[in-house]
Amino acid sequence: MQETPFCLRVGHLLPYSMSNSNTTDFTNPSTFILLGIPGLEAAHVWISIPFCTIYVIAILGNFTILFIVKMEPSLHVPMYYFLCMLAVTDLVLSTSILPKTLSIFWFNSREIAFRACLTQMYFLYCFLVMESGFFMAMALDRYVAICHPLRHSTTLRNSVVANIGLAVVLRGGIIILPSFLLVSQWPFCRTNIIPHTHCEHMAVMKLGCGDIHVTSYYGLFLLFFVIGVDVFFITLSYIQILRAIFSLPTKDARLKTFGTCGSHLCAILVFYIPNLFSSLTYRFGHNVPLHFHVLIGNMYLLVPPMLNPIIYGVRTKQIQDRLLRLITHKETTFFSCCSGSQTKFRADLGGELVLGQ
Repeated sequence: MQETPFCLRVGHLLPYSMSNSNTTDFTNPSTFILLGIPGLEAAHVWISIPFCTIYVIAILGNFTILFIVKMEPSLHVPMYYFLCMLAVTDLVLSTSILPKTLSIFWFNSREIAFRACLTQMYFLYCFLVMESGFFMAMALDRYVAICHPLRHSTTLRNSVVANIGLAVVLRGGIIILPSFLLVSQWPFCRTNIIPHTHCEHMAVMKLGCGDIHVTSYYGLFLLFFVIGVDVFFITLSYIQILRAIFSLPTKDARLKTFGTCGSHLCAILVFYIPNLFSSLTYRFGHNVPLHFHVLIGNMYLLVPPMLNPIIYGVRTKQIQDRLLRLITHKETTFFSCCSGSQTKFRADLGGELVLGQ
């Protein structure tokens, strides 16, 4: 059976699109139409269940990390400051796309204003670059802590950590800005329908009818230069870390030292591998089904914010201990309150019985 053309599969959305879109040029359309996951519209409600679960876990997990680090003085060190910066980045990253995605799945709310679409796209990639920068900063912290432990407290002072965090934020905000400005000036003369759950850069870029080579090359520059430089410095840091670890005299010392890097390495793999896979699939996977592109594009944005707090919570003893003390303290307080209430009730009841006698 011949496959139904894409334009006919989305025919029920044509009233939303601009009229005579094949012949009429329009610059900066007032709205875009997000299709969600093309080809899987009937399953949107079911797909929303894992999406919503991932979002709730990400919100609870990252807020828990922020709360524990704030409440535990022993965690007020550079490693956990960078972890808090990563948690805030994950919160913004997941919140920038999930509410709109769920509104498509649940309420069929497909329209998004042109400026809102560009704003979503800017925040999305701005915070992706920030997340990569914070992973590089955390690798620097591990390098100094393991290779130069005596200089760790003097090298990574609070003021230095704050400056590194500010530099990462400014780099993310500034380096994405040219791409954002270029897209805002494109003429969109084909259609305003985006076959995605959010304003993904490649999906929006395919709607432009002007010369998009500059924006495409700039996107490759961001992928291979910015992300590539971060990965290079992370790799360089871990080469030095591994050299220092293998120079330790005993196997127990090597395992214990390497264990301090385990959570960071897991988080790095969770972030970079799906990101790279999604980018390469979009650019070179022309025979890959469209719904697979969309699902991968969502997973590499949603899964790391969910897994990062779990990884650090499971593999970091200080966070486990603080969380356990917090839970047991609440249980002790609850049972103490209940016990006190029962004692008071019995005392009152005993008093009434004496008075009654």
